[in-house]
Amino acid sequence: MRIDERSAGFFGLGRSLATRRPVAILVTSGTAAAELHAAVAEADLANVALLVLTADRPPELHGVGAPQTIVQRNLYGPMVRRFEEPGVARVEASTSWRALASRLWCDAVGTSGAPGPVHLNAAFIEPLIGTALDLPSGREGGAAWRIFAKPHISTPLLDVNGQRVLAVVGRGVDADVIAQCRELDWVVLGDTTAQGSLAYFDPLLRDGSFVDGSKPDVIVRMGGLPASKVLQEQMRLWKVRTVGLLGAGPVDDPDGSISEFIAGLPSGDAALLRADPGYARRWHAASQSVGDYLRAKESDDDALDEPAVARIVVELSGDFEVPLVVGSSMPVRDVEWWSASRRADTFANRGVNGIDGVVSTILGVSAARRGIGLIGDVTLLHDVSGLVDGLGDAGGTCVLVVTDNQGGGIFSFLPQATSLSEDRFEQLFGTPRNHDVEAIARAFGHFSTTVHSRLELQLAVTHGLSVEGVTVVVARVPSRRDNVAIHVSLNQVIQNRRGRS
Repeated sequence: MRIDERSAGFFGLGRSLATRRPVAILVTSGTAAAELHAAVAEADLANVALLVLTADRPPELHGVGAPQTIVQRNLYGPMVRRFEEPGVARVEASTSWRALASRLWCDAVGTSGAPGPVHLNAAFIEPLIGTALDLPSGREGGAAWRIFAKPHISTPLLDVNGQRVLAVVGRGVDADVIAQCRELDWVVLGDTTAQGSLAYFDPLLRDGSFVDGSKPDVIVRMGGLPASKVLQEQMRLWKVRTVGLLGAGPVDDPDGSISEFIAGLPSGDAALLRADPGYARRWHAASQSVGDYLRAKESDDDALDEPAVARIVVELSGDFEVPLVVGSSMPVRDVEWWSASRRADTFANRGVNGIDGVVSTILGVSAARRGIGLIGDVTLLHDVSGLVDGLGDAGGTCVLVVTDNQGGGIFSFLPQATSLSEDRFEQLFGTPRNHDVEAIARAFGHFSTTVHSRLELQLAVTHGLSVEGVTVVVARVPSRRDNVAIHVSLNQVIQNRRGRS
């Protein structure tokens, strides 16, 4: 039970991500149904299975001023895989309810297409109470997402034997697929959610000498796109054959660079898919060099910065085998660019790429288990109502790490930061909010602490994972302007080191 429907929508989305099963979200009519719109949009583009069940007034109460009554027919438009409006609920029609539920369930899990949200708009007449009927006998078990196995590639369709293969993967591509690609000596560059993909590719691609010797013969695309614009620009400049594999779901292609699409997934026993191992070794050696440098330069007493927070949180998530949810803006980029390869389930709302509902998504992933979230201060404040109900009746353990840089960090990296006056930039893009994040968390009844060093962050997250409930860890980091300088310096040092190697 959650008092904020918008939070409930994203909480349900988080539960579905964590359990890989459809989650039902039930709300009343009117604005309660409208509050779910943002979560439905995210579930649509991220292919998350949700069963959105909205109550409604009967037809005779529409258009006559009845309270809590809006037009809910096709409220979410084409965002849902199926819309059903069976009319006023009548016991005499109960024999049709099993078939209705089956249609909604099957379209939500993606039996005939991509998984996603479905919408049942159910009208009721007063009195709004009833007697539960006996459920009809159900099927054994129950479907999880993508219940039908996706075929492997027919090898004559993709012959890359001995070639330099670069696989770029994102949302929807799981760890098993990435492992399969690596077995074939494909170099796998992945977004924040990718487990086992090559770390530190963004700083490597900013090094012209490395790029000159790293042009692939073919690029294979699966799922969503990483956040790195450097990678996207380099793929455009390379102008090589680009193939989209559809076995992991829809493939994002905003640039229209994919020249051919092939159904299926790579198979480790397909000889024609085995790539050039020397090319893979080059990328992995370069990535390891960056990781070695980052580890060597850090000590427990170091003050925190945003890339360091990302590395520590990813490391702890893997060490404790706890799912991680990463917020938009800078956290999703710092995890993608500056952390080691993810070893635990990692989620992010990369369908719409917004900050809406991220706190609630983290809570949904953590409910009845353990979870870690990494977000910025604006993201926390945007969905602060998620803290009202916390983990709810399900219980569990959630550690919410908040990098408090007093505003929207991503915009300091964009042209607006230098083309506007400082005051105007802060008003329109920096959007600083001088709230005491620790005090806010405590006001909602959660434990909260503020940390300043690597060791303090490690200890706070470790302790938070050992207790039930929500722990908010506020990480003090340099200003947003200083954060830009830190990123520039890191990239420059890595280029210089590679130039001397």
